[in-house]
Amino acid sequence: MSIAVVVCRQLGCGSTVSVLPGNTPRGFRVSCSGSESSLRECIRMNDLRPGLTVICSESVRLVDGDGFCSGRVEVKSNQSWASVCEADFDWQDAEVVCVEFGCGTPAALQGGLYGEGEGQTWDKEFQCKGKESLLLDCDTSDRENNTCLPGNAVGLTCSEPDDVRLVGGGSRCAGGVEWYDQGEWRTVGTADWNQRDVAAVVCRQMGCGSTVSVLPGNTTGGIGVSCSGSESSLRECFRSYNLLPGLTVICSDLLVQPDIFLTDPMGGVFRGHQGPEMFRGYNFTITCSTQPQYPGGSFLLTFTGSNRTQTQPAVNHSAAFLFPAADDSHQGNYSCVYDNYVFSHNFSSESELLSLTITGN
Repeated sequence: MSIAVVVCRQLGCGSTVSVLPGNTPRGFRVSCSGSESSLRECIRMNDLRPGLTVICSESVRLVDGDGFCSGRVEVKSNQSWASVCEADFDWQDAEVVCVEFGCGTPAALQGGLYGEGEGQTWDKEFQCKGKESLLLDCDTSDRENNTCLPGNAVGLTCSEPDDVRLVGGGSRCAGGVEWYDQGEWRTVGTADWNQRDVAAVVCRQMGCGSTVSVLPGNTTGGIGVSCSGSESSLRECFRSYNLLPGLTVICSDLLVQPDIFLTDPMGGVFRGHQGPEMFRGYNFTITCSTQPQYPGGSFLLTFTGSNRTQTQPAVNHSAAFLFPAADDSHQGNYSCVYDNYVFSHNFSSESELLSLTITGN
């Protein structure tokens, strides 16, 4: 990725869209940091390494972002790059740019989000319908106001592409690593020394927290991937033709968030402005439940009004906590914590707060 960024920059071809294995098995080795203006500023070595194919965006780029799918939007105008004013760029325009870069949906769109451009400002307003594949395929119109105030160069953050998944682990945050490539899901493999770094990138891209463990995969060969561990997605890692052993990744956010809800058989509960309200003297039940990911486990019911907690085993993935007569001591915030021991580790997940008010009216 670092080499590809330099190549696209030197050629004036925008941002890097993707990096693929090249058509030649060997080429002279180059090592770049990614900040260089041309390849001649990178380190060149005599040993031979696999070639690479670089796809640049050509007409639009994302500059000074946090990763592959974010940055200040700039478009090419008369062989130079121009920033785009926030007033000339809306969410439908952002959808097209995210698609053009092979990223997910737009997550943030704001003027000044990634600083100001040093060059000129684009003098047109984009009018995309959201279905175009390239930004320059969209209609444009002359800007009504010919000035763009400082701090209004539009910055865009796209979500990471949904091109990585974990399969066979009972959760979207656990299982064998697969990558959607050329129309099909393929197993990802890596060398033993690089497993933790690849796993860290996978958990980060999936929004699954941090890595808990890495286990050998069920397959003997997968697409060779090598990561430093700091990348935001697998597509920023180096990919090779070599088939390497697959891997199974367990991330910290393994368990889905449990649900919490209140019921009463006597009709003493009603919906208030701040949540459920209960008449004094009525009995009520707080039920904790979770999706059927794994058998067993237990629910801990916590109450912020005191240090009282109650624990029950999960039966059919739920547990019911009975309160015989409501009084003022029951008023406060409740939450369910689901605990389970799977993959030789303890995992837990907490529900949203249930705020209960006790009333005499």
